Amino acid sequence: MLPLVFTAETPTLLAGTGPCFDKRLRMLRGAGLSRFTIFEDRLPPEAALEGQALVFGAGFDDAESDWLAGQARRRGIPVNIEDVPRLCDFHVPAMVRRGRLLVTVSTNGAAPALSSALRMWLEEAFGPEWAGRLEEVASMRAALRAEGRDMDEVRRAVHAHLAAANWLGQHPPPSRREVAWDG
Repeated sequence: MLPLVFTAETPTLLAGTGPCFDKRLRMLRGAGLSRFTIFEDRLPPEAALEGQALVFGAGFDDAESDWLAGQARRRGIPVNIEDVPRLCDFHVPAMVRRGRLLVTVSTNGAAPALSSALRMWLEEAFGPEWAGRLEEVASMRAALRAEGRDMDEVRRAVHAHLAAANWLGQHPPPSRREVAWDG
C-alpha cells in the first residue's frame, strides 16, 4: 500500500451510475480536480480514455465494469471500480478534508468498517478550524523560508508553534527522529 495525492490538474475520468457514481463525483469535486471528464449513466467511448491519468467507475454491472477496467488497463491507466477489488489498481482511502488539509486512513480493503469508524473519529479530532490552522502554518513556513531559514529551523519553529498553540492537546509533536522533513 502506497498512499499518493494527485494534483488538481490530473486528468481523471469518472463513469458510472446511481449512488456510487454520485459518491465518487462528490469525492472528485471535493478534491478540487480541474481536469475531469464525466460520463453519467453510460460507459465512455474508447477515445475518451486517451490522455487520462486515472479512471474511476461506479455503479456499473459486471460486464460494464470489466469493459471499463480492461480499456483503462490496455492504455496503462490506473483504474478503480467501486466495490470490485479485482478491477482496482488503487483504492481510495477514507478521507477528512479541512481546506487544504487532507487526513486519510486505509485498511488496504481488509476492514472498510474500521476505516469508516476511524474517519468519523478523525472528523471530530480535526474539526473545521483545521483549515485555518493549516493556512496559518503554511504562511509561517513560507515567511521563514523567505528569510532564508533552513528546513530544520522551519521544522523546529513549526513544532514550537504547535506546542504553544496546543492544537494537538496531549499529543506532543513527533521527535526529530520521527520527522525527517520540514513539516
